[in-house]
Amino acid sequence: MHVDIVPVGDVPAAVKREASAGLRSVYDCEVTIHDAQAVPDSAFDPSRKQYRAEELIELASRVGSGEKNIALTPNDLYYRRRNYVFGLAYLSGNGSVVSTYRLQTSSDGGISNKPSSEIFADRVRKEVVHEIGHTIGLEHCDNNRCVMNFSPTVREVDVKEQNLCGSCQRQVL
Repeated sequence: MHVDIVPVGDVPAAVKREASAGLRSVYDCEVTIHDAQAVPDSAFDPSRKQYRAEELIELASRVGSGEKNIALTPNDLYYRRRNYVFGLAYLSGNGSVVSTYRLQTSSDGGISNKPSSEIFADRVRKEVVHEIGHTIGLEHCDNNRCVMNFSPTVREVDVKEQNLCGSCQRQVL
């Protein structure tokens, strides 16, 4: 498998490195990091002051040429009626997106108390692995330690591991 990472907006080099490292370690895949893309004006919803996740997925799919493409952005994302999403992917599709915006909050919900750079890097790796997992057909897993576990808060992201559980790993093989 080959994954293309498409930075959208100002994505720090460290975030791109962590995303690439996470994908390589879990999926043993090739990763290409593209040049940064501008955030599409059409993605911004002024009434919510957030960005539409699906528009960034479409951008990643247009720019990336890998089997799987993932947009990385520092912007706050939402999807449909959800208040926010850390990421989004279409099951068995080729595109996905991860936002680092809320991954930078403390586990008690405060944006001002940023987590350590190690915790933040760990969250980035987990969310990128999670969203690419959806693109290869994995659904949410009931095992709260599995990277494919649904985690709507950073506290739940912190609980899970970066790897697939045995059950999910067998589905990938």
